[in-house]
This record gives sequence, structure tokens and C-alpha cells, in this order.
Amino acid sequence: MMASRLREYWLLTRMHRPIGTLLLLWPTLWALWIATDGQPQISDLIIFSLGTLLMRSAGCAINDFADRDFDRHVKRTADRPLTAGRIKPWEALAVFAFLSLVALSLIISYNRLTWLMAAVAAFLAVSYPFTKRFLSIPQAYLGIAFGFGIPMAFAATTNTAPLLCWILLLANIFWAIAYDTEYAMVDRDDDIHLGIKTSAITFGRFDVEMVMLSYGITLALLVLAGRMASLGLGWWMGLFAAGLIAIYHYGLIKHRSREGCFKAFNHNNWFGAAVFCGLPLDTFLSQCAM
Repeated sequence: MMASRLREYWLLTRMHRPIGTLLLLWPTLWALWIATDGQPQISDLIIFSLGTLLMRSAGCAINDFADRDFDRHVKRTADRPLTAGRIKPWEALAVFAFLSLVALSLIISYNRLTWLMAAVAAFLAVSYPFTKRFLSIPQAYLGIAFGFGIPMAFAATTNTAPLLCWILLLANIFWAIAYDTEYAMVDRDDDIHLGIKTSAITFGRFDVEMVMLSYGITLALLVLAGRMASLGLGWWMGLFAAGLIAIYHYGLIKHRSREGCFKAFNHNNWFGAAVFCGLPLDTFLSQCAM
């Protein structure tokens, strides 16, 4: 009985689908690396990685609680544990609260600014699922929620939140609009029927163009961030690779097939990874040049 319950909680928190965690983790790692000039502490990497996993999982629980009446009408989500009635709504709330408290406990030794950022991040995680009722592009709000590990990383390592961290957060917002519009294109017909607002519906027949524009703005902001942080060749190589990946995504989504759009969404892991890999590569090349 207990094993069966734990399995449902595992499915509720999407532990079997790591793509969501990776989409949060890569921007956090960008920020940790840049904030520490390429010398992040192992402890910080572990704490922020684990915190990202926990908060993403908590976010899935509160999302399913908020969407439980909608999800039963969407083929892709109809068999989720809460929607299918295998767990109760209060259990999803309890899982959310437990995981959030564990995540917050990880930063207990950090400064007040980090705690302030964590409070904002928790509010964003709770409120995001409900924005789909009234925001035309809730993916922008998602980008803030998914990216708040960026100012938290700067706060934890430098006790400041400089302009650079907000440029990185803005880049993450546009990246989230790109990849989550691809995701929303999969469920467009169901969302229209249910009256849920998404960027795929708002952009209409220009959805593909807006996805590619969002990728372009993301890369432009990352170029700006690189210049502000005085990053070198490795960073530019990472951004070039990310640009090629974005072009590949265009090939996947241009015909708007569900399979292609979903594949593009999942492939965004490699966009985030390419950007990150540019950072240790840049550190290595800089050390070689000394």
C-alpha cells in the first residue's frame, strides 16, 4: 500500500520526466558560474541543484492541484494521479508543502537577500498555475518562476542582485516563452475547448514566428550578458551552438505537428546545456591563455 502511494507521488511530481528540472537547472547553473567568475563552490552547486529538483517537483504538485478540473478533459493529462482520482487534492497540497519546506531548509545558512529571493520564488511557484485563467501569455510568468534561481544564485554567492542577473532572468523569460509555446502547441485544441489561455493560442497563426523571435531575443540578451560579464570565446561558442539548436527546432515545429512540437520542447535541454557548456569552456580557454 505504501509503495503504491509513493509511486503515485513520484508520478505527481514528474520525477520520471526530468526535462522540467533541467529547464530550471541550466539557467541556475549559468548564474552560479557567472556570479562566481567560473569558480562556484561544490556545496553551492549541490544545494542549488537539489533545490531546483525539489521546487520543480513541488511546482508539479501545485500545478496538478490547480488544473485538476481541466486535466481530465485533456488526453495527455487525463491519467495523472490527481486527475484520475488515485490521490486526493489534500495529498497534492501536502506534497507541495513538504517539498517546499525541504527546499527552503537547504538555504538556511545563506544571507537574508537569498531568503528574500526564495520567498519570491515560492510565491511564483504557487501562483503560476492560476495565471492560465487570465494571462494571455502565462509562459512569460513561467519564465520568471522558472528563472528565479538566477537572482537567488547571485544573492547567495555575492549578496547582491546586480543588473547582470536581471538580464539573465529576462533571457530566461524569452527562452521559456519559446519552449513552452512549443509545449502549448501540442495541447492547443484542448486548451481552446477548455478556455485556457496560452501563448500558442494568443500568437495564433504566427506561433512559429514568435517562437523563433523569442529564441532570437534570448540569444541577444545572452550576448549582452556575456559582454557585461567580460566572457570570452568559449561563451560565444556555446551561444553559437544554442543558435544552431534553435534552428533545428524550427524544422521540428514549422508544420505544427504534435510530435514535432513535443520533440522540440524536450530538446530544449540541449539549448540550455549548450549555453552552460560555453562557460566552463571559456574558463578553460582563459586559463590556457595565461
